[in-house]
Amino acid sequence: MTALFKYPLNAAFGRVLPKTKIYDHGKPSAAIKEHFVRQVAQITWQYKLAPETINIQSTPSVPEIQIFTVALKDTELKTEVLRCIDQAIPLPIFFELHFNGKVKPVAAFKRPSEAEAGKWVASDYFDGPWRPDDVPRNPLPVVFDLEVLYRHLLTPLMPYPARPGEGLKAWVERVECIRLKDRELARCEVRLRNEKQFNRKVGINAELRDLKQEREGLIS
Repeated sequence: MTALFKYPLNAAFGRVLPKTKIYDHGKPSAAIKEHFVRQVAQITWQYKLAPETINIQSTPSVPEIQIFTVALKDTELKTEVLRCIDQAIPLPIFFELHFNGKVKPVAAFKRPSEAEAGKWVASDYFDGPWRPDDVPRNPLPVVFDLEVLYRHLLTPLMPYPARPGEGLKAWVERVECIRLKDRELARCEVRLRNEKQFNRKVGINAELRDLKQEREGLIS
């Protein structure tokens, strides 16, 4: 199943978003602005999925869903660029990156902050593979509210399936924990390769076994 969807014509927005508007609201550092300049050719607010455009009711956690296309100057795009756009737009966003006749979907799970009213919290980013621009797209699923639609749109991007009855927030947090364990495992393996003393190697191997068991417990 591809993570690319066919959006209704009624939802078309098609507005080019100047980078300066993102800078005004996202407050990027000079380094991130440089990434925008070097990597991004154009940002387009392509579709707006809302009650008035697709006749699906909103919920407090998902009042609308935005689809942005980002034309790139190369295949590289720093995550900080997407993070800056997400900070500037307080709504869930799905990005479609475009370069040289190919498209790649990317999104973070985004929700209202439980600690600060008016603020939004974004997870790690999840993505799909690069595909030809003309790849067949999935129709939008038939659902009754935008929160359920949001889960359907995110599902093809998730690297691990949801557990039975697992909510979207819990699912995303578990996948983030798996990624954290992956990073810890990589650091542990480097330590093991570089360690010369046998007794320390034994200790590191025990750490590796524990981390692998913890990771497996998160996946299964």
